[in-house]
Amino acid sequence: MKAILKREFASYFNTLTGWIFVAALLAFTGIYFMILNLFQGSVFFASTLDQIRYIFLITVPILTMRCFAEERRMQTDQLLLTAPVTEEDIVLGKYGALLCVLAIPMGISCLCPLIIRLCGSAFLGADYAAIGMFFLLGAAQLAVGMLISTLTGSQLIAAGLSFCALLLLYLWDGLVEYLPVSAVGSLIGILVILLLLTALFYAISRDRRMAAVLLAGGSVLLVGWYFLDTRRFAGMLPDALKLFSLHAAFRTAASEHLLDIRGVLLYLTVIVMAIMLTVTAIRSRRWN
Repeated sequence: MKAILKREFASYFNTLTGWIFVAALLAFTGIYFMILNLFQGSVFFASTLDQIRYIFLITVPILTMRCFAEERRMQTDQLLLTAPVTEEDIVLGKYGALLCVLAIPMGISCLCPLIIRLCGSAFLGADYAAIGMFFLLGAAQLAVGMLISTLTGSQLIAAGLSFCALLLLYLWDGLVEYLPVSAVGSLIGILVILLLLTALFYAISRDRRMAAVLLAGGSVLLVGWYFLDTRRFAGMLPDALKLFSLHAAFRTAASEHLLDIRGVLLYLTVIVMAIMLTVTAIRSRRWN
């Protein structure tokens, strides 16, 4: 795993990919830091981080698009798949390299709260908690981008799909407000989500039988639950989806100036699930 991590990390800076990612994050952080913290006098660095969350929509697809897609296109992934390493080592090595690249601008950003302290009062605990949450927000989106990179051999398609997925996550709260709150509407919406998740599972694993079992079993359970307790489904769809808002978790931590434990657990859950699905995709390709 260490060899893969070192190779991947070096490859990002042997091309412009890693430099663009680091430069973009530092540039936007610096601009908003000067405006909000130095010129307007905000004492919380979290306000700067909250304003630049959208930068991940562009930088994450650029960084993750070649994670697996380029090797698949060039067929150099066969070297990894036939090497004496496990699928977990491959995925964790590549993901570790992504985290190392993300850690560079985040580490430099740790100087900003100290600059605020030199200029006056500062809340270092709240600021560094916000930096930690921002790192986890980026790490979760990197995991999603890495997963999407396993689905295609084209870097452009991988980048486009990653951008669409991250845009959906960015607009999540606003879109949830337009979902139906009636019981039957929630049931239909949940069934559609189950269908999409099953399709994603099949695209990753190519296990038609398991996908069919998940879809049929989940549908039967949901419909049975609906007829047993129809009232429980009223408003269930928007209420459930609000719990999975990545950006709302960071906004809560930034506005309340506290480390949001529920948000941390959400980010870690997304990371673990994306890594597990990526491992499943790599294992399916190795044995097929």
